[in-house]
Amino acid sequence: MKIGILLPYKENFSPEYPGAVSLFVNETSINSKYKKNIIVFGNTKFKKKFKLRYQNIDLYNNPLRSQTKAYVNKFIFLQNKYNLSIIEIHNRPSYINLLKKKLNKKILALYFHNDPLSMDGSKTIEDRKNLLKTCYKIIFNSNWSKKRFLEGLENKFVNSEKLVVFFQSAKKNNKTILKNKKKWITFVGKLNSAKGYDVFAKAIKNILNRYPEWKAKIIGDEKREKISLNHKNANILGFLNHQKVLKIFKETSIAVACSRWEEPFGRTSLEASANGCAVIITDKGGLPETVTNAKILKRLNVKNLEKTIKLLIEDKKLRLKLQNLSVENFYLTHEFITEKIDNFRSEKLQIFNKFNTRKKLENLRILHITNFNERLDGRLFFNTGRRINNGFIRLGHSVLGFSDRDIQKYYKGFGDIKGAKTLNNKLKKTCYNYKPDLIVLGHADLISSEQILELKEDYPNAKFGQWFLDPLNKRGPDFERNKKRILDKIDVVDSTFLTTSPDVLTFLKKENSFYIPNPSDKSFEILDNYKKSCNVDVFFALSHGVHRGVLKSGKTDDRILFLNNLTQKTPDVKFDLYGIGKIQPIWADHYFKTISNAKMGLNLSRGDAIKYYSSDRITQIVGNGLVCLIDEKTQYRNFFNDNEMVFYKNVNDLSEKILKISNDDTLRKKIAKNGKKKYMSHFNSNKVADYIISKTFDVNHMNKFYWEK
Repeated sequence: MKIGILLPYKENFSPEYPGAVSLFVNETSINSKYKKNIIVFGNTKFKKKFKLRYQNIDLYNNPLRSQTKAYVNKFIFLQNKYNLSIIEIHNRPSYINLLKKKLNKKILALYFHNDPLSMDGSKTIEDRKNLLKTCYKIIFNSNWSKKRFLEGLENKFVNSEKLVVFFQSAKKNNKTILKNKKKWITFVGKLNSAKGYDVFAKAIKNILNRYPEWKAKIIGDEKREKISLNHKNANILGFLNHQKVLKIFKETSIAVACSRWEEPFGRTSLEASANGCAVIITDKGGLPETVTNAKILKRLNVKNLEKTIKLLIEDKKLRLKLQNLSVENFYLTHEFITEKIDNFRSEKLQIFNKFNTRKKLENLRILHITNFNERLDGRLFFNTGRRINNGFIRLGHSVLGFSDRDIQKYYKGFGDIKGAKTLNNKLKKTCYNYKPDLIVLGHADLISSEQILELKEDYPNAKFGQWFLDPLNKRGPDFERNKKRILDKIDVVDSTFLTTSPDVLTFLKKENSFYIPNPSDKSFEILDNYKKSCNVDVFFALSHGVHRGVLKSGKTDDRILFLNNLTQKTPDVKFDLYGIGKIQPIWADHYFKTISNAKMGLNLSRGDAIKYYSSDRITQIVGNGLVCLIDEKTQYRNFFNDNEMVFYKNVNDLSEKILKISNDDTLRKKIAKNGKKKYMSHFNSNKVADYIISKTFDVNHMNKFYWEK
C-alpha cells in the first residue's frame, strides 16, 4: 500500500524556503503510522529536502505548453511506477479533473489550504459538485473554508461524510518556556496590507515610542508592496527559516496576526499559541479557529490594535493568563491531526486487524428499508423484516426502520402516481439526517438503483445490502418477476441475501450472493407445543397474498391439489387447514392461537422444491415446537436430522409418516423439541442479522455460521 502526496507546482518541499503546505505535509507525514508508505511528489530547485521519501518532478521550460498540465501528466506517469493506492492532492482542485480522466480507479483526496472560491477548479457550484463526485475526501484547514466550499450547494451536501476539517498543527511546548519570555511583540507574515501590516506598522511605532523597553520582531518580506517602518526597537528580520521563527515565538510575549483579508486558517497565530504567546488576532476567516484563547479585534484599525497591545503590556496579569491558557489549552498538535488523517486512510483501505474490524462493526447506524406494514394495523406484524430488525437491535446497533410501502401508499398522488418519487426523496432526506453506516433493503422495489448510486456517492463509507424471501424456482410463482427484482439492484449493493441457495441460481453473481435461513425470533416464537398435548395433528395455512389478506375467488394452485390428495390418503388424521375452499387465511394473534393446538406443521411451498427454499412458515412451525414436515428435496437434511425434522419424498411417504407420529406422542415431542432447540439456536434473528452485517462489510466472522457448512 502506497500513499502519494502531490504538492502544488513550485511548492518548495525544503526546509530552506517552505510554504505552509510543505510544512503541513512534512509534519503530519513524519508522525504518520504510514510514514514508510508515503511518497511526496513536488517541484523545487532547492537541493536540501525534508527527510521524507521524495520524488522531484523535473520540467523543461516550454512557453508553448502549460506547465501545470505537464506537471500533472508527469506525475501520472510516475505514479504507475509506485503503484499508489491513495493520491492526496494539496491546494490544487484544478488537478482533480486532469487526474480523474486517467486515474478513475484511484482513491483521490483533496486538501484545501486556501479559500475554495478563489481557486481554479472550485470557483463554481458545478466545479464543487464534480469534486464531491470524484474525491473520496475533501479536507479543509478550517470550518470557514468548508463553509465557503458549501456556498450555493444544496442541503444534502452540508452533512456529507466526504467533507472534513483537519486543522493545521504545531508542536506544543510546555509551560517552562514562559520563564524565558522577553518584552517582544512579534509579527510574522507577508508585509502587505492584506495581512494588516500597514496597520501594525503604524500602531507598533506608537507603542515602541511609549514603551521603550519593548521591542518588535518582524519576520517576512513582500516584493510587490512597500510599507515602511523605521524605529530603533523594530527589527525587520526578513524571511527566516521555520526553526528560527519558532525560536523567536518561544521568547515572544505578544504575537499579532491582524489580517485584513479572510484568512482561511492562519499558521502564525497557531504557532504563537503553541509557544505560549499572548495572541492578538482579527476575526477574519478561520483565524479564530487557530487559538483557544486570544484577544480578537472586531474592527481592524490603528487605534484598536494599539489599544489592545497597550492593554497586554500594562496588564501583566492578563498577559500571563493568556500565555498560560495558550499552552494549557492547545490541542492542535502534529500527533492529533496526523491521527485524524491516518484514520481516513485506514478507513478507506480497510486496514484493520480482525479484532479492530470486529470492533469497528459495533454500534453501527443501520437504516432498514422494508415493508413494516404499519398501514395494516398489526395484521402482518410477525414478519421477517421485524425479525431481522430485532436481530440488528439486539446486537447493539442503532436501527431506523424505513417502511417503504407505507410511505409510498401515504404519499402517492396525481403528480406521483406510484409514490416512487416521493419515496426516493424521503430516503435522501432520511440519510442526510441519520447518516447510516449500513443500508439494508428488503423487497424495496421502488427504491431505484440510481438513487442507491447517488447515496453511495454522498456516503462513500456506507455499505448496502439487500435480502429477498420469495421463491426462485423456475416452475414456481413469478419466477421471471422475482429474478428481475433481485437483479435490479445486485450491481449497486455490496451483498445480496436469499432464502434459496445461490448454488442453484444460474443468474446470480456468486461472489456477493449468500444464503440466509428464515430467521426465528425469541420474542415471536414463544410457544412450546412439544410440552403439551394437542388436539390437532397437522396444521397448514396458505394465502393468496399477504397484503390481500383474503382469498381470490376461483384461484387454485399446486398446494391445494397436494393437500386434497394428502387428506384423502390420511382420513383418520385431524387436519386444521386455512386458505382452502371457503376457509379464509388467518393472521397475527388468531394464527398463533390456532397453531398452539397443533402437533405438526406442514412446510409446503408453491412450485417444485428447490435447495434450501422455504417460506417463513418454517420459523412459525419449528420455532413454536411443532414437528416440521418438509420435502427432502429442499435439502434441509444438510442442517437437520430425522430426530429434528420429518422429511418426506412424496405424498404417500408423507401420509405414512404423519400417521406414525400422530400415534406416537413421545416421538412427536422428541422431534419437535430437538427441532426447536436447533433452529432457535442456529437460525435465530441475531445470527442472521450478524451474518448480513459481516458479509456486507466483507469481514471474516470469528466462527462459521451453521448454514455455511
